[in-house]
Amino acid sequence: MATTDFDSEIKQLQATMKTIGSVLDLDSMRKEIADLGEQVAAPDLWDDQTNAQRVTGRLSALQHDLERFESLQSRLDDLSVMVELAAEEDDADAAAETETELKRLIKSVEQLEVRTLLSGEYDAREAIVSIRSGAGGVDAADFAEMLMRMYTRWAERNKYPVEVFDTSYAEEAGLKSATFAIHAPYAYGTLSVEAGTHRLVRISPFDNQGRRQTSFAAVEVVPVLEQTDEIDIPEEDVRVDVYRSSGPGGQSVNTTDSAVRLTHLPTGTVVSCQNEKSQLQNKASAMVILKAKLLALKKAEEKAQLDALRGDVQASWGDQMRNYVLNPYQMVKDLRTEYEVGNPQAVFDGEIDGFLEAGIRWRVGAEIAAAN
Repeated sequence: MATTDFDSEIKQLQATMKTIGSVLDLDSMRKEIADLGEQVAAPDLWDDQTNAQRVTGRLSALQHDLERFESLQSRLDDLSVMVELAAEEDDADAAAETETELKRLIKSVEQLEVRTLLSGEYDAREAIVSIRSGAGGVDAADFAEMLMRMYTRWAERNKYPVEVFDTSYAEEAGLKSATFAIHAPYAYGTLSVEAGTHRLVRISPFDNQGRRQTSFAAVEVVPVLEQTDEIDIPEEDVRVDVYRSSGPGGQSVNTTDSAVRLTHLPTGTVVSCQNEKSQLQNKASAMVILKAKLLALKKAEEKAQLDALRGDVQASWGDQMRNYVLNPYQMVKDLRTEYEVGNPQAVFDGEIDGFLEAGIRWRVGAEIAAAN
């Protein structure tokens, strides 16, 4: 690659980084980090555990995002120096190293740029993720647990706190369902593209004859609501059931009726929480999830009405949006974006950023097309 090409690419990256910095509003981000740092240092912070988790989680996420931006900016500055040195010394090895770093930087900046596409009403919120096993018996339950691990590993990679609200274990292996929150800015906007039906094809480890099995799991993603959100639930519209928590190994939570199930009678929406020690804590957490799901239901109804007015009829695969194939070949492919990876194990270990970025760009494109 010629020096002029390097210069052109670097100038383009610098312009993109400037735009990203403006959208992220770095000055406001640094100010919020300083304010949150003061709150974390307060001796009474953990008197209110819910608020403490919110404060520490947002601080960690903001610090991560700022460090990510500043690290990329530093690498971009260093690259400019590397280009000059390689040109002055006419060093082929240095030029090759510079080209490799440029390709890495282009990819990293593109990944960060996706954040600027998250401008929806609730995109900046934290996320509540629910996973439910579908058709496929024990393989589907095992698949649901694999997906939960995939998302929690992704969160760990990004240093995002995860709060598990409810896990319902299947009898033989895996999960019937699970609900958990990812406490990070823009977690909802980022993960909302994961909603839908996921399909796994593999040789079943639970089949003595070693036959190939297809199984399904459903993923639901809703935003965490804030006190200013208008979701009013009359007390008479909710049935409250309490029961003993369940889980493998006979944990101490099984000894009292602390688990709570809320049923919203008008819609039939059911949520449960069993991971807190007290019934009151579980009820409060369950109400957070219920409100988030009712908001998502309201938005879905509004969208359906708009689609009906537009005459929006499309041929589709239904809700199925991604295939995870482990046999007869190895591949994970998104059916909406056509993005695919030939290393399913890496995906199940939380390397899903490529799918998230492709999904966000696909969604933005679909929204623009619908608007036109």
